[in-house]
Amino acid sequence: MLSVANHTEKILVVDDEAAVRRILETRLSMVGYDVVTATDGEEALQVFAREQPDLVVLDVMMPNGDGYFTCKELRKDSDVPIIMLTALGDVADRITGLQIGADDYLVKPFSPKELEARINTVLRRLSKSTDSVIPPSGVMQVGQLQIDTNKRRVYMGNELLRLTGREYNLLELLASHSGESISRTEILKKIWGYAPQRHGDLRVVDVHVSRLRSKIESDPKNPELIITERGTGYLFQRAKIVKNPVEAISKV
Repeated sequence: MLSVANHTEKILVVDDEAAVRRILETRLSMVGYDVVTATDGEEALQVFAREQPDLVVLDVMMPNGDGYFTCKELRKDSDVPIIMLTALGDVADRITGLQIGADDYLVKPFSPKELEARINTVLRRLSKSTDSVIPPSGVMQVGQLQIDTNKRRVYMGNELLRLTGREYNLLELLASHSGESISRTEILKKIWGYAPQRHGDLRVVDVHVSRLRSKIESDPKNPELIITERGTGYLFQRAKIVKNPVEAISKV
């Protein structure tokens, strides 16, 4: 007999196979999760916008937007944990999911109990990474880029940049070590809350750095703020603490 945990999280299950959706919805509901479902990528994006789930279980092979496309779309504005389901057993296919932003993956066939364990693990990681955020300390500035750590906002000149929560945490971590190299392993531990365990885990860091560069660098292909340290990690240009933030920040 299953013991029902005191879960408050909402899970979105996306799979074009009705039998899979039914089995996963039943299992996850039995252990206390609030479950919503979608049949393809297009519907998943609509349900996600409406329901704002805490985690997404996403099949790869689907019509109307496969899992890779859907994952990329979700990652444009959200850090929601994503576990991908794939019938593709090749390592390269699984790494592709991690590279575009998935937090974990399961190869079909799998047991619903294993998926439940993976969900619990990913949600625990999220809780730990939330606790690891650097405490507020003021405004850091590099050139036109300003990071308001009190309000968790980032500006380029007078423009407020749109960053996801994880992108902001990553930027703040790098800026707090400005002028110093910080390894991808350390970044993964601080921001994602776990150490690399499998081939491809560290690529998650690279993908998020690339996405962050696209928002803060004038030329992301030739970055000047976040520098790659070959064989080590990343280095953020030396920042300074601003005692009197610019008017644009103080008024927003």
